[in-house]
Amino acid sequence: MNFIVGPNARGKTSLLEAACILLRLQSPRVTRLAHVIQHERRGLVVDGYFAERHLQFYLSRERKKLALDEVEQKTAREYLEVARLVYFGNRDIELVRGAGEGRRRFLDFVAGQRDSTHRRALRDYERALRSRNLLLKAAAPRWREIAAFDEPLLAAGQRVAEARMVLVRDLQEPVAAAHAAISGAREALRIELVPGSGNDFTATLTEARKEDGRLRQTTVGPHRDDVEFFLNGQSSAFASEGQQRTLALALKLGAARLLEEHFATPPVLLLDDIFGELDLARRAALLGALPAGAQKLITTTHLDWMSPETATQVLRLA
Repeated sequence: MNFIVGPNARGKTSLLEAACILLRLQSPRVTRLAHVIQHERRGLVVDGYFAERHLQFYLSRERKKLALDEVEQKTAREYLEVARLVYFGNRDIELVRGAGEGRRRFLDFVAGQRDSTHRRALRDYERALRSRNLLLKAAAPRWREIAAFDEPLLAAGQRVAEARMVLVRDLQEPVAAAHAAISGAREALRIELVPGSGNDFTATLTEARKEDGRLRQTTVGPHRDDVEFFLNGQSSAFASEGQQRTLALALKLGAARLLEEHFATPPVLLLDDIFGELDLARRAALLGALPAGAQKLITTTHLDWMSPETATQVLRLA
């Protein structure tokens, strides 16, 4: 249990973001890592150790470089097998009440840690989708050319959709258990994937051809997937802010438990200043529900709400 304590705007979040980038090559704040590079800087470097493995990552707008134990890597596959993590942040409530893009990103972040091939399938799908949409935006779309991207779109899209469907199914039990542990409530929680490609992606894509031509974009597929949450059978859209925030925490905690079960070792947990939004009872419940063996990096502005013996390490930022 490691606490990073200090006032706002001292770089606490940047430390957690650096840890996330080091271990997973992704930022919890932005979709493109290039946006993390400071203005007028050439690039960024993260360098650190996980257990005895030495990880190094360099990124500029021109190139990127990975090294594992000081050996440059041609692909990220072995590098990403070193560690898993789950990030908790103040904006997690948007997983419940925000747009579907955030929920898809959450699913892909977890699915990519369970199965290293998911990242490749997702990239293949996004590449085919961009190419198909570019042709649809032409002044006079040529359907023979557009159809050439249907096969790679369908092949990659079916892999992405299947991974998300399996993940949502597997998350149901640990997320429901985490929700009960944090809230102490008896509300029944249900999670459902709403597939953007229907039950048969091939048939759905064919049926959407007229609409695709009218809107000049691909209107069906995993890029339209979404997740719905129900408490006692009622949509979470009608839940209070406290219920929605608890649900979001349960999602992240359930993902941590699922990864721990899958790999027989808990992921690293990064918790970015989330305790200020919780009452004392829920703070204690969340701390108690975190996987006991997980390394935890927790940022907060103060520790006066917590018993002194809970924190094993405290880094204070002036």
